[in-house]
Amino acid sequence: NKLRVLDPEAAQQTARLREECGAFLDRIVEFQKIVGSLIELVDQLAKAAETEKMKAIGARNLLKSIAKQREAQEQQLQALIAEKKMQLERYRIEYETLCKIEADQNEFIDQFIFQK
Repeated sequence: NKLRVLDPEAAQQTARLREECGAFLDRIVEFQKIVGSLIELVDQLAKAAETEKMKAIGARNLLKSIAKQREAQEQQLQALIAEKKMQLERYRIEYETLCKIEADQNEFIDQFIFQK
């Protein structure tokens, strides 16, 4: 062991520097803790945002699917309406034909009765 004699001012500055270094290291450790907490919070927020994004994409896809189903259903109903209109027209023509046949038959019956 060697004995050294330091100037008291240099010893005081050295002690002050040692204290400042210790305080600086404490602040660095505290800063690292704060940054670690911030990173963890940002990661949680990113996960939550990703979850909400996936929910929104799912909802959008569901709405598109529902819209396509409604469109297909509307087309089916339009086709059914067209079919029923054609059927109605056939029935109208058939009715008119039957009315004419009935009128002809009634006329024939009337003529037959008057001839007797």
